[in-house]
Amino acid sequence: MDAVTADRRLLLVHAHPDDETINNGATMARYVAEGAAVTLLTCTLGEEGEVLVPSLELLASDHADQLGGFRIGELAAAMDALGVTDWRFLGGPGRYRDSGMMGTPANDKPRAFWNADLGEAVAHAVAVVREVRPQVVVTYDENGGYGHPDHIQAHRVAMGAVEAAADPAYRPDLGEPWDVAKVYWCCFPRSVMRAGIEAMAALGEDSPFASLGDVDDVPFTVPDEVVAAAVDGRPHAGRKDAALRAHATQITVDGPFFALSNNLGQEVMGIEYYRLARGQRGQRGPAGAAPDGWEDDLFAGLPG
Repeated sequence: MDAVTADRRLLLVHAHPDDETINNGATMARYVAEGAAVTLLTCTLGEEGEVLVPSLELLASDHADQLGGFRIGELAAAMDALGVTDWRFLGGPGRYRDSGMMGTPANDKPRAFWNADLGEAVAHAVAVVREVRPQVVVTYDENGGYGHPDHIQAHRVAMGAVEAAADPAYRPDLGEPWDVAKVYWCCFPRSVMRAGIEAMAALGEDSPFASLGDVDDVPFTVPDEVVAAAVDGRPHAGRKDAALRAHATQITVDGPFFALSNNLGQEVMGIEYYRLARGQRGQRGPAGAAPDGWEDDLFAGLPG
């Protein structure tokens, strides 16, 4: 599908391969199925990720340092599972390197995304925005959800690109100006986290977040009142599950839960949540997945 000719166009800006599936896999699959154009822009190859597959552990950055190339293949398989055909890397594959967790030596590597020239990185993103012309952009909040330097930088790049792309005076060589109507930040409502903890308790499992204190203290959760949208992608949960499994070096899937390399468990949910950072909230649609006041369609309120 030609992204520019589709009636609805969605651009997602993420830091590493697998972030898109964890945060938005059901959303992406839903909009593909509905005929929208979905574009993924990934900022790094995820070279600093841990490797959960013992036979592949020598790919890691402290061994052969070949994990990034391998994860391109994992991302390709995940996108195939979700039905997404338009996926790119910011500035091209390998232009920016995974910076690792905050305060680690990986932050100082020459190509670390955390150290990227922000103006240059924004220009790469503007070129994509002006080509794809999305009505909706999805990325992280200003803390990157949980403080990862690449997530924070992806937020800065995405928000900077949205502003610059609309400015006719900014880099006309990168295409015609485009004004993005709505920007959403991925989020996780505290009420949903509490429900997930209760579900795990019902299965006889301890909360993986117990060491973090009360659920209100879990860094990537937000108060329900700041949530703007709950996108119901439950009919496409099987596609999200397959995409999670495609990221095998980073994610293990066990029944209704998946475990990341830090062993945190999260319910694999077909409903995904968003804060509205730019644009006007639309009317709640007919699907009924969202509580009163929450949209259930990221394109709600937009023409067409």
